[in-house]
Amino acid sequence: MLSQEEIKKNLGRYAADLVPANTTIGLGTGSTVYWLIHELSSRIQQGFSIKIVPTSLQTKKLAADAGIDVVELNDVDSLPLTIDGADEIDPQFQLIKGGGGALLQEKMVAAASKKLIIIADEKKYVNQLGKFPLPVEVIPSGWKQVQKKIADFGCKKIELRKKENKSFITDNGHYILDCFFEKITNAAELNIALHLIPGVAETGLFIDMTSTVVIGYADGKIEIKENRKGHS
Repeated sequence: MLSQEEIKKNLGRYAADLVPANTTIGLGTGSTVYWLIHELSSRIQQGFSIKIVPTSLQTKKLAADAGIDVVELNDVDSLPLTIDGADEIDPQFQLIKGGGGALLQEKMVAAASKKLIIIADEKKYVNQLGKFPLPVEVIPSGWKQVQKKIADFGCKKIELRKKENKSFITDNGHYILDCFFEKITNAAELNIALHLIPGVAETGLFIDMTSTVVIGYADGKIEIKENRKGHS
């Protein structure tokens, strides 16, 4: 049986085969994407050509260090595809993302892409979203007001994300509220309601954006799930 890290490595190698040569693609953030960057780097050394639009400063640095050309989102018209990870994926292809704190840029890059391919290990595939705390990116000067309003939706626990005992700051200078809903029965509805709260910059709910999910298993198997509705 493969370890968690080996599953991610396996997924990174598989995902590299989905990247067309001589294109510019969106590249996500996180531990599974790390292995994809590693694999793309070794292919570039063998003559493969690719440019990426990163979804975070972390990915930007990893890619640049790996010898991958980095392009800003403002410098592209659209992207053929973005490959990213997720914290939760449900059977309707809805996602919770933002565990790494890059949800705003991840969503912007995904929205500029014709296809969003999600690579994740089997533990991320769930029947219902919500067990993983939903990240909501907020304007720092009003986070307590946002927290109160989210509590009105019946969310019992809402924590300001901390890092090294200080408020976590996103790449865009915002805070993150981690919302422990436990069960999200209507993700699309909740996403709209959260966006209507003044002070919310973005939510970690990715609704009707995913084209393909690639799931890695401990036995080495890789399963592809295609969204019949496609990317909207």
